[in-house]
Formats: sequence, C-alpha cells, structure tokens
Amino acid sequence: MTSGSDDPERMNRRDIETLLAVMRRLRDPERGCPWDVEQNFETIAPYTIEEAYEVADAISRGSMEDLKEELGDLLLQVVFHARMAEERGQFAFPDVVQAINDKMIFRHPHVFGAAHERGRVQEGFWDLAKDAEKARKAARKDQSASALDDIPLALPALTRAYKLQKRAARAGYDWPEVEGVLAKLDEEVDELRMAIQEEDIDGIENELGDLLFTVVNLARHLHVDPEKALRRANEKFSRRFRVAERMARESGRSLSVLSPEELDALWNAAKADKGE
Repeated sequence: MTSGSDDPERMNRRDIETLLAVMRRLRDPERGCPWDVEQNFETIAPYTIEEAYEVADAISRGSMEDLKEELGDLLLQVVFHARMAEERGQFAFPDVVQAINDKMIFRHPHVFGAAHERGRVQEGFWDLAKDAEKARKAARKDQSASALDDIPLALPALTRAYKLQKRAARAGYDWPEVEGVLAKLDEEVDELRMAIQEEDIDGIENELGDLLFTVVNLARHLHVDPEKALRRANEKFSRRFRVAERMARESGRSLSVLSPEELDALWNAAKADKGE
C-alpha cells in the first residue's frame, strides 16, 4: 500500500474520505483493479438498482446487521458514479452531497426557512417545490416541463406505472370512482381474449400490458401499494410451492410426474398446511 491521501490504512476507516480514497485507487488506470477501471455509468447502473433492492430486502427481514452492510454497498454505488463523473470533469462526490443538501433545505422551509416560515407546513407545498425543480430542469434542457418528467425510465415497470398514474391523477386525469376502473378492467380482459382468439402475438402483448396497467390503477384506487401486494403474493406462492414439493418428496414422487388433478389436490393440501 502506498503512502499519501489514497492510502486507506492511514485514514480513519469510519470516515467517508477513506471510501473516496478506496474508489480513487480502484479506478487508478495503473494501480487499480482492472474490472473497476473498465466500468462506466451504463455497466454500473444495474448494480445500483440491485443494491437498492438488497436494502429493501434487509428492511423487510428486519435484519439491522444486513441493513448496515447493504447501505454500505449502496453508498459505494454513489461513490462509484461520482468518481466516474469526476474523472470526466463533470462533478465530484462533494457536489452530490451539496445537491441533496440544497434540495432538502429548499423543500423544508418549515424547518430551515426564515423565522416566519418555520413550523408552518403549507398544504401542497411539497408538490409545488417539486414542480419548481422540474421546471428548472426543463429550462436547462430547453423544453417544456411535464408532470411526468422526473419518473425514471429505469424503475421496475410495476412501480413506474403506479407513479405515472399518481402523477396523472394529481393533474386531474383519473377516474372519479373505483367502479370506472373495474369496468375498464373488464374491458381489457375482453380485448385480451379477442387478441388470444385471433392469435395476434403483438396484440396479446399490447393488451396484456394494458390489463396490467389497469390492475395497477385499481390498486391505487384501493389505496394498495401494488409492488407490496405482488411481493406478498410472490411470498405466499413460494411458501405453498415449497410445501407441495416437500409433500411430493415424502410420497416418493416429484411434482413433474403428477396429474393436474393430483397437483390441484396437493396444492390445496399445501394451503391447508400453512393455515391458509
């Protein structure tokens, strides 16, 4: 290990500067890690998304030890992106910190504002502040601001659909009652059936997408987080499937050799086994 500012051994390992030094060294073309050196924003982005999910998973399991580790992994992603930007002369980690500090202070005048602003949370201020930020971003791009501008394309499709619908609803583009969504759901099912009957592959994909989008809208009208609901259904299915697998093994057979009727009976037994 060399001496100087990039030597983590000579620095406080609880200090962010150590992490920045580690990343500088990893990205060093001559002394760094070949894998880290060859990465770019596009190749690292999937890891950033994955680490965010790892954080959510640790929280859902209630593991504070894992959460500590996963938050560190997520922080590394921020440092990685900031270092690559710094190498291009665009911005550095301190600029990232300043940007979020400025945003949080701007969005919370009731906490950080002038004396007459503090303690007063005006209804709708958060949305107004975000709209102002979007307008500034649009001005930098020389284009008109849209209510949908800051909803990332890289979000999981289910989550993005939910956010798109919430934003459109805030602008008044929405069904007034849940019955309208249910009627639309029936309509989309009928259109999907028609596409299936016509063996229209492109139409099936299109109509299935519309159906999923409408289901998300239904969840929103029912005040249910669709991502959470689907995650719960995934876990329920996993539990039942594992029980069914175990029951089949105990009978000396595998699921793949069972008849549809036997599979159905086994599934009902798995549901009963879990008290569902």
